[in-house]
Parts: sequence; C-alpha cells; structure tokens
Amino acid sequence: MQRDKSDKKDLLKEGDLATNFRFEDKNGIKMALSDLLGKQVVVYFYPRDFTPGCTIEADEFAQDYEKYREKNIEIIGISPDNEGSHKKFREKMNIAFFLASDISNEISNSYGVYVLKKFMGKEHMGISRTTFIIDEKGIIRKIFRNVKPKGHSLEVMKYFSHNK
Repeated sequence: MQRDKSDKKDLLKEGDLATNFRFEDKNGIKMALSDLLGKQVVVYFYPRDFTPGCTIEADEFAQDYEKYREKNIEIIGISPDNEGSHKKFREKMNIAFFLASDISNEISNSYGVYVLKKFMGKEHMGISRTTFIIDEKGIIRKIFRNVKPKGHSLEVMKYFSHNK
C-alpha cells in the first residue's frame, strides 16, 4: 500500500489505492494504515475534537463500533488535533477506535480533504468532512464527501450491508 503522496492535484477516487499514513494508537504505539491490511477500514476526516458535529459523528461511530468489529471493520478518525486532545476526546466520548493526529495536515492533504472553506463570508483552509471505505487490499471502495454527522455511522453501516 504505497501511493505517491506528492501529487495533490490527483484527487483520490474510488478504485484507487489508499495513501498509506502513520499514526499512533491510544497507547502511543506507532502504526500505519498498511498494518490493517486484511481488514476493511473506515477512514473518516473531521475538523476538530469537541465541536458539535464532530462530537455527534464520533459518538455514533463509538456506539456502533462493536458492530463494525464483528464484521472485521476497523475505524480511524483523523483530525488536526494533537494526541493530548485526542486522549481527552477518547475518554469523554468512550471511543475505542483509532484517532489519528494530523497536526501538519499531511494526511488530509494526501487524501485531498484539506481544502479552502467559506464560513460567514470568510475563507480559510480546513478539513472537508469526508469518509473513505478501504477494502482488505487497501483499495478505496467508497468515498462519502460533505458528510452530515448525524446518521453517518448508520449510512456507512448500510454501505457494508449492501456491498458484501
């Protein structure tokens, strides 16, 4: 699972090999997406820990996590927050799945989700809430763009139910 991360203009598409990235688990052990080959993986990008939409999305994934695990599906939530923020978020929200810190936006850039956004008439760079479904071989099978947090875990679960 090695994809060139340097070409940002080449947005990832369904059928592409997922870009590999490194992250730490909740115990500080270094991992990579490629370590999860053999499992399906839900990689979801979200703007910030503890914000209303991100809290709803994380809470739903946390509540449904055992259902995902039963189907050999792993979840990785990615935001620009640091590990300290993720630790607090994980504890408060009872999150058992992976949270990856992307402070430099290297991962989000490589997936094409760090974009120019508009809020209240002002432009700024930020995370476009996006979810990637990656199969056991590291291929992107589905991309959910401009995700609405409420009900998203169910939407993802329905995808797996219809695409066995």
